[in-house]
Amino acid sequence: MTTELRVLRAEDWDEWYGVLDGAFGGALESRAERALWRELAEVERSLCAWDEDLIIGSAGAFSFRVSVPGGALVPAAGVTMVGVRATHRRRGVLTAMMRRQLDDVRALGEPLAVLTASEPAIYGRFGYGIATQSAYAEIDTSRVRIDLPQGTEGIRLRQSTPEAARSACEGVYAQRVATRPGMLVRQPGWDRMPLLDPPGRRKGSSPLRCVLAESAGGEVLGYARYAIIAEWLPSGPEGKVVLTDLEALTPAAYAALWRYLFELDLTSTLRLSSRAVDDPLWQLVSDVRRCKVGVRDALHVRLVDVGAALEARTYPVPVDAVLEVVDPFCPWNEGRWRLAGDAKGASCKRVDDTEPADLRLGVRELGAAYLGGVALSALAGAGRVHELRPGALAEVSTAFGSDVAPWLPHSF
Repeated sequence: MTTELRVLRAEDWDEWYGVLDGAFGGALESRAERALWRELAEVERSLCAWDEDLIIGSAGAFSFRVSVPGGALVPAAGVTMVGVRATHRRRGVLTAMMRRQLDDVRALGEPLAVLTASEPAIYGRFGYGIATQSAYAEIDTSRVRIDLPQGTEGIRLRQSTPEAARSACEGVYAQRVATRPGMLVRQPGWDRMPLLDPPGRRKGSSPLRCVLAESAGGEVLGYARYAIIAEWLPSGPEGKVVLTDLEALTPAAYAALWRYLFELDLTSTLRLSSRAVDDPLWQLVSDVRRCKVGVRDALHVRLVDVGAALEARTYPVPVDAVLEVVDPFCPWNEGRWRLAGDAKGASCKRVDDTEPADLRLGVRELGAAYLGGVALSALAGAGRVHELRPGALAEVSTAFGSDVAPWLPHSF
């Protein structure tokens, strides 16, 4: 087999997307879903793998900006729509697409590439590290209560349709992005993605609903979008609230939205599929055990340009260390880098290999630690980071931390 990689042509979209459908089990999408993905896709950043006249692989990228510690919004390639025909697996097609894609990302000057993985074991060999986790929960709202902070009673709640509230919700989301690493700036058109609500995906739930939290003066301070699954048992109603997303600008608005969701009539369960692992909700609930909280991997991060990426974020405590980086897949990153920075800014420059290194680590480990959610000391305990100067590990690990856990609110 001879694999040829080409940039996707618009006229090949349907066949290209069909390869992706097949790779993910052939689940049928609504016309609205497919049309929106087609609109958002950046064809010029999408790759086709061909075997003669047959498309056998797909890989795309979105031009994103991601929040990093310190609040900067850093350009990042949002790797997406990656799939290979079942008949052509284990022949190097994925590796060829990842090689070409990272070369293209570097040429565009984007210091980062990010993705969410269908299977977390796939992308480590290409230098991606798991940088964020998402918490999921199923809360027994008949037994769990919310501890309301001062000012909650001054919040006014107003029901709306998701479409009517879209602009107000996006205004809140936009103000939240820089406050937590891992959040994505929503490019034009992406505000429609959370509103997709095809009947075939509801699994017995109601159409999507929306509630707004407002100040006494009418300023929108938060929102929640959710659906309800109505269930009746011989003993009475046992409905479920399914939350899709919730954001708020003040603790009072935040608590008011959660109280609303906890107290919806005829329901006794609240399902959450993606929250930050340090979400303030866990401090508001009366019994976290009855929340059945679990975590899973979310955003995988790859440093495409080590120097530019490490300079783009800040560091909560001063750091001055030489990092010996191992990156066989992107050899331009290999070598020793002096990182010097603090809460105001940073520099990261290549140094001569004769300069003593303080830590040795792979680019995958740098990606995992980059947003502050994974400690370098934990990676060292797993044998994946090596301390070369006594005391350097604690210094650098502390500097890479973040006061809030990184979080990706939505996939792509």
